[in-house]
Amino acid sequence: MDINTISFPGLGIGDFKLNEVALSLFDGALTIRWYAIFICIGIVLAYWYFLRHATKHEGLSEDTMINLVLFLIPIAVIGARLLYVLTDDVKQETFLDVIAVWQGGLAIYGAIIFGLLTALIFCAITKTNILKVLDSLAPAVMIGQIIGRWGNFVNGEAYGYSEGVENLPWRMIVNGTATHPTFLYESLWNLIGFLIINRIYKSKKFNGQIFALYIAWYGFGRAWIEFLRTDSLYVGSLKLMVVLGFTCFAAGIILYIILNARKHKDESELDEYIKTRHEAVSADNTPINETSSDAADEATEQDNTIKTDIGDINDSNNN
Repeated sequence: MDINTISFPGLGIGDFKLNEVALSLFDGALTIRWYAIFICIGIVLAYWYFLRHATKHEGLSEDTMINLVLFLIPIAVIGARLLYVLTDDVKQETFLDVIAVWQGGLAIYGAIIFGLLTALIFCAITKTNILKVLDSLAPAVMIGQIIGRWGNFVNGEAYGYSEGVENLPWRMIVNGTATHPTFLYESLWNLIGFLIINRIYKSKKFNGQIFALYIAWYGFGRAWIEFLRTDSLYVGSLKLMVVLGFTCFAAGIILYIILNARKHKDESELDEYIKTRHEAVSADNTPINETSSDAADEATEQDNTIKTDIGDINDSNNN
C-alpha cells in the first residue's frame, strides 16, 4: 500500500492521505520515497552538525573527519540493514531481497553499533581522540533520528498497540486502526534529549561525557517506547530493542561514572603535585629576597606548563 489514511481525531485532525512515493519517474520504473528523503535530510543535517562541532569545538582535523564520514555513513546503513535482516520474521530468499533497503527495513541500533565500530577502528588507525569524535557524533545522530522517524509516519508504520488508546487525545488512526503514535514519541524523546545534551555540550566537563549521556538517554527512552510497538524485532521471546535499550542505558551510566571519576582523579593528583612543589619552595631556607621570589615565580610558571602538558597527555590517552 503506497497511500495511507491517517487522522488524529482527539486533536481535531480528520482523515488525510499520505503517499509514500514522493516522485515517480519513467512510468514508475524509478520511484523516490518520502522515507528516503527524510533519511537523507537527517544525514545531511547530522553531517553539518558533526563537522562543525568536531572541528570548532573539539579541534579535530576537518579532512580527517570528512574521511571518517565517507566510511561511517555507508557502513552504518549496511549495519542497520543487516540487523533488520537477521532479526526479521520474514526471511529474505535472494541477495537482492537482503539489500532491498528501498522496500524498507532498517534497524537503528545496527547503524549505531556498526557506526561505533567504524569510528573506533578509524580513530585507532589515524590516532584521533575517539572520545572527542564520539562527543561530536552523538548529538548529530540524534538529529538524524528526530527527522528519520517522520519517514515512518508517511509510511504509516512504527506505531503502537491499539489497546487503551481510545481516550488518548493524541491517538493516531492509521488506515482505520487506532494506535499509539510511537514514531512521534521517539522523535519527541530525541528532540528533548538533543536540546538538553546540546546545552550541556557547551560546557562539557570531560571527553566522552556527551556520548555517555546520549546512549543512556536514547537507550532508556527507546526501551520503554518499544514496549508499545507492534512491529518489534525479536530474539526468541524478547524484544531486541528493549534489551539493547536498557543495555545502552546501563552502559551509558557506567561510562559516565568511570570517565567522571578519572577526571577527578587526574585533577586531584595534579593539585597534590602542585601543592607539594609549593611547600618545597616555601620550606627553602633561603632568605626572602629577589632570588627566592624568582624561584617561586619560576615554580608557578612550571606548574602552569605541567597543567597544560597533563591536559595534552589526558587527551592523548583518550585516543
